[in-house]
Amino acid sequence: MYELVIANGLVITPGGVIVADLAINGEEIVAIGFGLNGERVIDAAGCYVIPGGVDPHVHLQMALAGMISTDTFTTGAIAAACGGTTTIIDFADPQPEQPMLDALSARRSEADGQVAIDYALHMTVPTWHGADAGRLHEIPAVIAAGCPTFKLYQAYNRMELDDVALYRVMCAVGDAGGRVVLHSETGPLLEVLRAEAVAAGHTAAIWHERTRPARLEATAIHRAAEIAYLAGCPLYIFHVGCAEAVAEIVAARLRGVDIVGEGCPQYLLFTAEKHLKSADGNLYICAPPLRSHEDQDVVWAALADDDLQVVSTDHCPWTRAEKLGASSFTSVPGGIPSIEARLSLIHHFGVVEERMDLSRWVEICCTNPARLMGLDRKGALLPGYDADVVIFDPEREKTITVDALHEAADWTPYAGISVAGWPRAVLLRGQLIVEDEHYVGQPGQGYFVAREV
Repeated sequence: MYELVIANGLVITPGGVIVADLAINGEEIVAIGFGLNGERVIDAAGCYVIPGGVDPHVHLQMALAGMISTDTFTTGAIAAACGGTTTIIDFADPQPEQPMLDALSARRSEADGQVAIDYALHMTVPTWHGADAGRLHEIPAVIAAGCPTFKLYQAYNRMELDDVALYRVMCAVGDAGGRVVLHSETGPLLEVLRAEAVAAGHTAAIWHERTRPARLEATAIHRAAEIAYLAGCPLYIFHVGCAEAVAEIVAARLRGVDIVGEGCPQYLLFTAEKHLKSADGNLYICAPPLRSHEDQDVVWAALADDDLQVVSTDHCPWTRAEKLGASSFTSVPGGIPSIEARLSLIHHFGVVEERMDLSRWVEICCTNPARLMGLDRKGALLPGYDADVVIFDPEREKTITVDALHEAADWTPYAGISVAGWPRAVLLRGQLIVEDEHYVGQPGQGYFVAREV
């Protein structure tokens, strides 16, 4: 007799899709089979039983230019849970003169006791640490503390690393057994293009896209890939949204570079010409920018064909006032909220619209991000894994509205979009935290997950 059995669902495992029962004892999955008996039984007939989603790219309580991103660790994690995500990866950002381990500890102190699902952290290597070779000796200790992924930038003042600094950091990360996750754009030139646009009187949101050409995103990826190859460092490219970037990632992999990449819902559903040109165009400013319908088709195909491996959200929410109050595209806080709708959006526009099958949906939203980020007990329904389980009802239709979501921002870019499929129930390590779309868990029951890659 098992403690809990999820019965009669269509179970999506790495080995295939089967109608079966899933048994849980304590915090872990212990069996998958037929006719399993449990002290408690949840009937999942007519539903998909999938692993809890893993979102490896979110920004909760992120400080930027005197503001803090709208979702806290509590609200953001609750929203993630209600959307079927049970593990997120956020960031620790060292300040000048602050050791990386101190930054890691400080960030954990913000999340621990507040976060409603499990979480991990990437360690950012900003300009002042990347340029200081003496700081790089800290990297092995950070990895030993369970943080083996390091966020680097090729854009943004005070964050970007030049090619020499990229090489030094990638060598240190690769030698220590870590992985680099990268924001890849040709930052210094973009700043010149932005300044030229403003000087010519161009301040509207569409100029955010026009001053960040796709080719410069692609050439940045090309340079970073070659540097990673020289350094022997695995490379993960964040937020890929254009055909040129996909082509560079594929070409680098064919040259022997250990490189993977992610897409995000905003790049799959929105375009620069429609959304950045709208009356509320500032709301849709994110970096890299939205692109075209043709780019969307390429990114969808890349996700289906394993040219890209993951869908994350890059969830970075701001209020309407914070986004729309800026006088120029250059001063709009970048980011779009997506943490709650990710699984359902990719199910509807991916699976229902026949761009990918059920197994691939689970791979890119759950299994692959867990595997690539070193979450070795997450992302799959297998005995011995954490009992992070989503009962996903493919027949449950929902029109997304601000009021229907649990995110803290007072707007959502997905307002008015109707989807087929939404999580009915969610378990975190065997504990029911979402029941019939209502959050029933407790903030603080999420754990920090130490990782190895």
